[in-house]
Amino acid sequence: MPKILIIDDEKPIRSTLREILEYEKFQIDEAADGAAGLEMAKNGKYDVVLCDIKMPKMDGMEVLENIMKLTDEPAVIMISGHGTIDVAVDTLKKGAFDYIAKPLDLNRLLITIRNALDRTELVKETKALKKKLSISKSSEIIGASDAIKKIMEMIAKVAPTDARVLVTGGNGSGKELIARQIHQQSKRAAAALIEVNCAAIPSELIESELFGHEKGAFTSAIKQRIGKFEQAIGGTLFLDEIGDMSLSAQAKVLRALQENKITRVGGEKEISVDVRIIAATNKDLRKEIEVGNFREDLYHRLSVILIQNPSLNERKEDIPLLAEHFIQAICEEYGNGKKTIAKEAVKELQKINWTGNIREFRNVMERLIILSGNNISVEDVISFAQPLSK
Repeated sequence: MPKILIIDDEKPIRSTLREILEYEKFQIDEAADGAAGLEMAKNGKYDVVLCDIKMPKMDGMEVLENIMKLTDEPAVIMISGHGTIDVAVDTLKKGAFDYIAKPLDLNRLLITIRNALDRTELVKETKALKKKLSISKSSEIIGASDAIKKIMEMIAKVAPTDARVLVTGGNGSGKELIARQIHQQSKRAAAALIEVNCAAIPSELIESELFGHEKGAFTSAIKQRIGKFEQAIGGTLFLDEIGDMSLSAQAKVLRALQENKITRVGGEKEISVDVRIIAATNKDLRKEIEVGNFREDLYHRLSVILIQNPSLNERKEDIPLLAEHFIQAICEEYGNGKKTIAKEAVKELQKINWTGNIREFRNVMERLIILSGNNISVEDVISFAQPLSK
């Protein structure tokens, strides 16, 4: 449900807007002055902010300027009963999505809010695409251990086919890197690799995320949405943490795999989808099947090829290569000169029990780069590799 923040010092206006917008199925918060509104905007993850210009403590123009500095800035619609054309132009120059004069034309306001929501969604999708482009530069699997060599050999054999692959392994072990390598070495490499974290999406939204929905399919479906299956047509769909998917969604995924067709939520038309599926899980799906949490028929559909990704503890001989890799990558990310690491420090890293796998290891390397000198010593590892509260 889209979230809207109303910042206005006039309570009757806030109450009227809340009543209208809640009737339109928006989630509404209010602030009675600019300072309180800015604080809420910083912490509330709003899609749209409606902001008055003349307010106590902090005027709307200052609020607008500060909201535009936020990393995930919402679309801001300025409203005022004292504005001029110059004021309206100034708000747009400062980054406002639109300016509406009081008394408010409610039809125009609703249209503007919906357009702002479309813009917010487009910005999110653009950021996601940029993230995917940056990720593609860092998808190399680092290691020379026997375990990693076997995985690379398996990828080389499997990638040119369209066989479905199930990757298993602990959290943070790099299952997504295997999926990316399979995609990049496949005949589908020129098309998209679409990733879905099944554990991060609420069960009531997973079907809409995967299959899309038609406008009006449910309360907040204000426009048609294309799901991940359609986005991945011609390419690869990576279903991460599929063991956390609800049984109802599993049934629909099974049907999609059997028939290569989907139906959007609220729709009737069947859509053909030419998609390669790679799934991953940190769970023992055999045990999940036994207790009724996972469909056995879906398991067999997904596990044409099984790849078990080893934990970092099972391939500690790769730690020297991983340390060098992350030192270079993190120093470049921070814009620092490259640091070095002593051989004794690497040996100390190899003694640690890496329960969080590669993800934990990268975090530790980042901590060492921040807190150590130009050469990471064994004393640095002893001091900083464990949580600092210990």
